[in-house]
Parts: sequence; structure tokens; C-alpha cells
Amino acid sequence: MDPFADLIAANAEYVDRFRLGDLPAPPRRKLAVVTCMDCRIDPLAILGLEAGDAHVLRNAGARITDDVLRSLVKSVNQLGVERVAVMHHTDCGAAKIVLSELRAKVVEATGNDPSAVEFHLIDDQAAALEADVEAVRGCPYLPPGTEVAGFLYDVTTGVAEPRHHATVG
Repeated sequence: MDPFADLIAANAEYVDRFRLGDLPAPPRRKLAVVTCMDCRIDPLAILGLEAGDAHVLRNAGARITDDVLRSLVKSVNQLGVERVAVMHHTDCGAAKIVLSELRAKVVEATGNDPSAVEFHLIDDQAAALEADVEAVRGCPYLPPGTEVAGFLYDVTTGVAEPRHHATVG
């Protein structure tokens, strides 16, 4: 049996009702959202957005990595994004992982040592969010005036609390 059969079937149903083919690549709300890959987070619903309103970038912990900055540089300079929302969340796995245990699991499962992988774990949630907002604000490839905000989303209440605000430049 195909382990992806459910996804293929769901896509066939989606195609029957698909109406987004005319959306332009630049987001209507001139917004990019960086958030965690946690399946409890629906960034469009949380922020009152719809398809076509924002670019959404996701990774473990919603960390501002070099690759996230690469994508934001493209979003801002090529596709008109003027605002970046960095949204961390409560009960985040990146804040609960013990690095030595994660590395041991990887070695056990694959036989390969992941010592060269930077997992961008979170020791202090408030400090990590502030550092991530600052990393966007300090990116030399984003034009002055780009607005950056940090939010902490509570997975139990649905509240996205604004925590930090900065402007590039």
C-alpha cells in the first residue's frame, strides 16, 4: 500500500474545489510570518489571514536561521513584503529537547553523528524571541523601514501576544 495514498486522494478532492490559481506571488498584506512547524499552529487562522495574504516560513522553533533570512530577503526585496512577524509558541519542543538525547536518537536511528547540525534549540523563550526579532532587524539585506514584530502564541488559549517590535534601519 502507498504510504501517501491518503494525501493523493485528498489532493484529488482539493483540485475539484481549487479556486486559488489566480493569486499573485506577492502577498496582499505585504507580510511574512515565521513560525514553528508545530502542527498545533495554523498561522493563517491565528492572525486572521487567508491564502494569498502572507508568506509563511516554518521551521523547528520558528528560529531565524540563515535560510530563513535568505527567504525573507527574497520576500522583501523581490515580492514587496514590508512586515515580518516572528511567532514563537508555548510548549515548544525546541525548548524541551535535551541536545545530547536528540543526538543519541539520531545516531541510534541512522548510525550517523549529527554533531555538525545546529538544531537552534531554545534555552530561554523570551530571550530567543528577542534574539530572533533582532536577527531580522539587523539583517543588512533588508531595506530600512522593514517592520519586525515578535509574538508568543499560546497553544492552549489561542492568544498571540505581541512581545517585541523593531524597525530595520
